[in-house]
Amino acid sequence: MNQKVIVIFIGPSLPLDDAKKILIADYCPPVARGDITTLLRDPPHIIGIIDGVFHQQPAVSHREILQAIEAGVIVVGGASMGALRGAELDREGMKGIGTVYQYYKDGIIESDDDVAIVFNPETYEQLSDPLVSMRYNFHMAEKDGLISHGDFITLYNTAKAIFYPQRTYSKVFLESGLDQTKIDSLQSFLNHKGLDIKTEDAKAVLEYIKNLLED
Repeated sequence: MNQKVIVIFIGPSLPLDDAKKILIADYCPPVARGDITTLLRDPPHIIGIIDGVFHQQPAVSHREILQAIEAGVIVVGGASMGALRGAELDREGMKGIGTVYQYYKDGIIESDDDVAIVFNPETYEQLSDPLVSMRYNFHMAEKDGLISHGDFITLYNTAKAIFYPQRTYSKVFLESGLDQTKIDSLQSFLNHKGLDIKTEDAKAVLEYIKNLLED
């Protein structure tokens, strides 16, 4: 069987070393406008879109993803930009994977602000926290009885009002007005049970592609 060419666009959602433990592929930085068009000069078999640029430069277009699908490329997305484009284009043949994709699909979240973060361009270290993961963790804390639904609404609205490059858990806690006892409980919850669902979804995208290769 011929070796399939797989290209994955990845950045802060999952460290590259962790990605390589799951799937052997050609890994590229977060996708930007024109990157997929360039790939189509010699199309790969599978393109995985995890991370992409949002505000620094033009985002990957719907048209180039559709061109890839029309060229017979399997396009899989999740976690961040991949989740957003997956929800927008799944009826056209793109495969969306994961919780963030489903949030977009169900209309629970709608904006790129929900997944946007700022990161170190050299190391891809996250310098802010994604709103979508905050929402998930605050909801889990509410289910565990650590906070009330009113507290959840306060925390979520506080987080949403903060411009994404400055959005961190510590800033949200500081500006939320919650009492220190609840904040301490939330911090302990995050330390022990908190998830970055973008990271979890990035792993799921790679596992999905890995399973495609094994079928």
